[in-house]
Amino acid sequence: MKIIMTLSTLAFGLALLAQTSTEKEVLKTIVDGNQYTMKNLTGPGDGISKNGSLEFWSSGGLLQEVPPNDTGGSWDVFKIYPKHIQVITLVEGQAAVAMYYSEGSLQPKGGALASHYLTRVMEVYVKEDGKWKLRAAHWSPITGGGGTTQTAIE
Repeated sequence: MKIIMTLSTLAFGLALLAQTSTEKEVLKTIVDGNQYTMKNLTGPGDGISKNGSLEFWSSGGLLQEVPPNDTGGSWDVFKIYPKHIQVITLVEGQAAVAMYYSEGSLQPKGGALASHYLTRVMEVYVKEDGKWKLRAAHWSPITGGGGTTQTAIE
């Protein structure tokens, strides 16, 4: 059993070493942004590209054009956890795609509670002025879970 645990730990460590700096930075951007939102019940406010972001939300609504100055919304409840984050570098230091699961509960300010929020996420990031910014995103509910009811930017 000790050998299996040691090999698992070694494999995880090697996987981290194999990540490019882009992959590590985008992963940190996702985790830090999520933690900020959980703590403050509002988005960090500086995560959208200067060109805005095109997004399909988990509500199933139409394509949203999110402006560069969008704060990422405000929430009455935000207990969301990103899981199994995978980042693919498109151009080292310039562009990447992140894919992961987002799970928990959330309630947009004044909106309906999504108590079993469970979605697949794909996000496209570009690096602008030394920071990773969201350029496009798609959230889709997983069978057995649900998305948000929010269908537009207020």
